[in-house]
Amino acid sequence: MIKRLFLLIVVLGGLFAGIGYWKYQQFQVMTAQLTAPRPPAVIASTEVRQEQWQPVLRAVGSLRAESGIEVTNEVAGIVSEIAFESGQRVNRGDVLIRLEDSVEVATLKSLQADQRLAEVQFRRTADLMPKQAIAKSEFDIARATYDSAQARVAEQQALLRKKVIRAPFSGILGIRQVDQGQFLPAGTGIVSLQALDPLYVDYALPEREFSKIAAGQTVQLKVGAYPDDLFSGTVSAIDSGVEKGSRSIQIRATVPNRDIRLRPGMFAEVETLMPEADSVITVPRTAISYNTYGDFAYVIVEAEGGGLSVKRRQIETGTVRGERVAVSRGLQAGERVVSAGLVKLRDGQKVTIDNSVSLESEKAVEQ
Repeated sequence: MIKRLFLLIVVLGGLFAGIGYWKYQQFQVMTAQLTAPRPPAVIASTEVRQEQWQPVLRAVGSLRAESGIEVTNEVAGIVSEIAFESGQRVNRGDVLIRLEDSVEVATLKSLQADQRLAEVQFRRTADLMPKQAIAKSEFDIARATYDSAQARVAEQQALLRKKVIRAPFSGILGIRQVDQGQFLPAGTGIVSLQALDPLYVDYALPEREFSKIAAGQTVQLKVGAYPDDLFSGTVSAIDSGVEKGSRSIQIRATVPNRDIRLRPGMFAEVETLMPEADSVITVPRTAISYNTYGDFAYVIVEAEGGGLSVKRRQIETGTVRGERVAVSRGLQAGERVVSAGLVKLRDGQKVTIDNSVSLESEKAVEQ
């Protein structure tokens, strides 16, 4: 019995010793892996640049036509002819629609006949007047009758002209709102007409910026329809007063629109360029790691023992222009910083530069 117990203790002791040795070996392997030097990280680099940036005042605005109206009829009538198509370009004076005018034409002919008769009677009395063959009162009546007949003819001719609706200025028509044979009461909307070259962009700036704005300054704007395109114009008018509610001043800029890509009503992001440029330090957006405790970048430096390493440096960022960011503190022109591969880096880590790696593929690797 004692012998069996002894053998059991020996077997269990050997088993526990084996497990302990196996765990010790695992621990040694893990320690070796953790203490082994990490291979250099592959990064892309870029140089910190000093650039001249023109200061801008940013605002949002809305585009409007230089001239834009809803074409309406001044007199009532039935549409007898539609002489345009929706979206058509027209010139000033082009006929848009004609209203039925047969009654007015007949009335005009009757009035013209009365005018001719009045003219004959007036000339006859005018010939007799020097001979004192008629009283002066008869001459005065004949002249008044002739003048009245002329006025009635001119009035009817003006009414007939109003039966023809013409384009008051050159521009582009909108969508037609009337149909052939439709009766139009006076003031009915027929079609919109917009003069699209140039356009105006109206926007507001705080009153504290008033001293920085002057007519003729260059403005640049972007619209949602063409996010990659930049349109230019000039400040053409500044409002005469400041709005009491918002304490802002209204600005109007004129924007050329020869290709008619811009349309009234579009929302625009407007930048008013200041006359003098500022010297700024800039880096690409991808070179900055944004953090709640402050922004930082990895500066590439010479490593001890040869090679390259990175040094994490706190920075202060400023204005953003496209894909570049102004840095107000923390970097100097000419320094090299990491532009791709920031996620896996740590302060002091050795790196290998490979600028042939695209940013898109680098982002995919980091993810």
